[in-house]
Amino acid sequence: MTVIVESEAPPRGLAVELDGVVKRFGAVTAVDGISLRIRPGEVVALLGPNGAGKTSTVDMLLGLSTPSQGSVRVYGRPPREAVALGLVSAVMQTGGLLKDYTVEETVRLTAVLFGRPAGEADAALERAGIGDIRRRLVGKCSGGQQQRLRFAMALLPDPELLILDEPTTGMDVGGRHEFWSAIRADAQSGRTVVFATHYLEEADAYADRVVFVRRGRIVADGTAAQVKAMASGRTVRATLPGADERALRELPGVDSVEVRGDTVILQAADADAVARHLLTATTARDLEITSRNLEQAFLALTADDIQEHDERTADEGVGVRR
Repeated sequence: MTVIVESEAPPRGLAVELDGVVKRFGAVTAVDGISLRIRPGEVVALLGPNGAGKTSTVDMLLGLSTPSQGSVRVYGRPPREAVALGLVSAVMQTGGLLKDYTVEETVRLTAVLFGRPAGEADAALERAGIGDIRRRLVGKCSGGQQQRLRFAMALLPDPELLILDEPTTGMDVGGRHEFWSAIRADAQSGRTVVFATHYLEEADAYADRVVFVRRGRIVADGTAAQVKAMASGRTVRATLPGADERALRELPGVDSVEVRGDTVILQAADADAVARHLLTATTARDLEITSRNLEQAFLALTADDIQEHDERTADEGVGVRR
């Protein structure tokens, strides 16, 4: 689905403001008191395990649903009004494309619907990186190419806020890099971007802020470095042939131990103490200490949700998506 409408100049102030937002579906509380403020031009990653409340939050930002409690404002307006004024475009994972049209025909048709000249359609094709497949039928495009097409369509109204749901699904590594380079260029011109992704390295590399949602609440909000720091502890890696895994697990402050051949990897709250032990009481060598990456922070901050989801889907015979 691609949401696109004619645009007008945005008011000054915050791009997005959620204040004590609650969303209930019967007895289920999907969003539980979220407050969030996003400034114009920020690139914000919205992350969390399945069922954390991300989609419900995005739906409220787009005016597709209303909060049970609290308020949502987009550029100082109710979301539906902001969408109607063309301040918002949304690129979702599926839908919104006619398979029997070519890529170029699809973008040109979108441009005509919104009174944009043909030159802007051509520019959107190039910015989305699909100018070379303009004559290909949409139905013959890969999933990644279709995502780029949705991105090109969303660019035509020149929105102030761009919401992306798993935008690089189906793209190869090169395509993902080119896509995010285009997004960062747009953000530098003042466009605000909010995206949800399962590629945590994308959030680490391209987001100004990372927002972790857990059980409908925000559990971390800051730069990638700040969020990593919230998941206390560091990783100690060393070469230690014949490592005694049980003895390593019993060391004070050690959270987990993994042995890969002659290499040991320890997650520890007091990495310095673990390093001293390895260097003085064992034959460990090639020791290094690193901070946790965003994936490790994600697992640490949402571990209960992931475990419960795994157990529930195992009981139901459903595959777990990571």
